[in-house]
Amino acid sequence: MIALRVLSVAGGLLIVLAASMSVLATLVIPRGIPSRISVLVGRRIVRGAFLTVARRFDSYETKDRILALAAPVALLSIFATWLVLYLLAYALLIWGFAAGAFADAVRESGSSLFTLGFASSPRVAPTAVAFAAAATGLLIVALEIAYLPTIYGAFNRRETLVTMLESRAGTPAWGPEILIRHQLVGIVDNLAGFYADWERWAADVDESHTSYAVTVSLRSPHPLRSWVVALLAVLDSAALYNALAPERVPSEARLCLRMGFTCLRDICRAFGLPFNPDPLPTDPIALTFEEFEVAVDRLRAVNFPMERSAEEAWPHFKGWRVNYESTAYALADQTIAVPAPWSGPRRHVPGTYEPERPPHRRPDDIEGTQVGYERPKM
Repeated sequence: MIALRVLSVAGGLLIVLAASMSVLATLVIPRGIPSRISVLVGRRIVRGAFLTVARRFDSYETKDRILALAAPVALLSIFATWLVLYLLAYALLIWGFAAGAFADAVRESGSSLFTLGFASSPRVAPTAVAFAAAATGLLIVALEIAYLPTIYGAFNRRETLVTMLESRAGTPAWGPEILIRHQLVGIVDNLAGFYADWERWAADVDESHTSYAVTVSLRSPHPLRSWVVALLAVLDSAALYNALAPERVPSEARLCLRMGFTCLRDICRAFGLPFNPDPLPTDPIALTFEEFEVAVDRLRAVNFPMERSAEEAWPHFKGWRVNYESTAYALADQTIAVPAPWSGPRRHVPGTYEPERPPHRRPDDIEGTQVGYERPKM
C-alpha cells in the first residue's frame, strides 16, 4: 500500500509538471514551442473530428461554417484538458499523502482547484497540496482570460488587410488581379504603400501566429477569404511586378517578398511542416508556364506596363516563387483555405474557385463590361 501511495505522489508530480509545461509553452512563452498536449487535443482530436463531419458535405461554404468552430472548440478543449489534468494530479497527490478513498481525494482536489472550499483535510501535506491546487486554479483561469484578448487582437489585425484586399484582388484573392485592378483604375503608383503595409502585416502575423498557434486556424468571417491565400496573392503580385517590370517596380515589393516568405517559413517551422529553407532559383515549382502566360495576357489586355515578355519574365518569376510556393501550399492545405487560383491543391476540398470581382462601373459603362479583359479560365 505504501508503494502504491509513493507511485501516486510521483504520478501526480509528473502530471503537474507536464500540464505546467504545456501551459507555459502555449500561453506564456512568446515563441513557437509545440506542446504535445495542445497538439494532441487541438490539432489531432478536435480538428480531426470536425474534418470528419465537414467531409460529409460537398459545398465549400458548408465546410467552412463547420470548420470555423474547430479552432474555438479546440481552444476550449485544451483549457478543459489542463484543468482535468490538474484535478487528477492533485487528487493523486492528496491520496498519496493521506489515508482514505480516492473519491474523497478527487473531491478535495476539485474543491481546492476551483476555489470552492467545501472539502479540506486537517493534515499538513494534504493542506499544502490544497493550497497549491487553489493557486493553480486561479493562475490558469487568469492566464486563459488574458490569452483570449491577445489572440483575438492578433486575429482582428490580421483580418483588416485581408478584408481590404477584396477590392484589389477579387474574392478569393489572386495575385495577377492585384496588378490588373490597380492598372484598371489608374492607381499603380499606390502599390509602393500597398507592399509596405503588407510587409508590416507579414511581420505582425509572423510574430503572433508563431507565438499563439491557434490563430493560424482561426478562419476569416467570409468563407472565400483566407489569410494564407491573401498573402500568397500579394507575394505573387510582387513577384510578377519584379519579373515583368524590374525598372518600374517599387523597392517595397522586394521587401514585402522577403518578409512574406520569412513569415510563411516561420509558421511552417512552428507547425512542423517540412520545406526547403534554401531553394535555388532554378528549382522546379508547381505553377506551370501556361498558367503564368494566361496571367501575363490578362495584364497585357489592360495595358499594364511591361518590360519583358512572358518567356523572358518566367525564369525571374519562378526564381521568386520558389521561395514561398511550397510553404504557402502547405499552410493553405493545413488550414483548409479556399481553393483559389495559384494556391495549390487541397486534400479535403476539391476544385478551384475563380475570383469574384466587383464590376468596374463608370458613367459611360454602367454595367462595367468594358474592362479590357475576360474572366480567367482557371
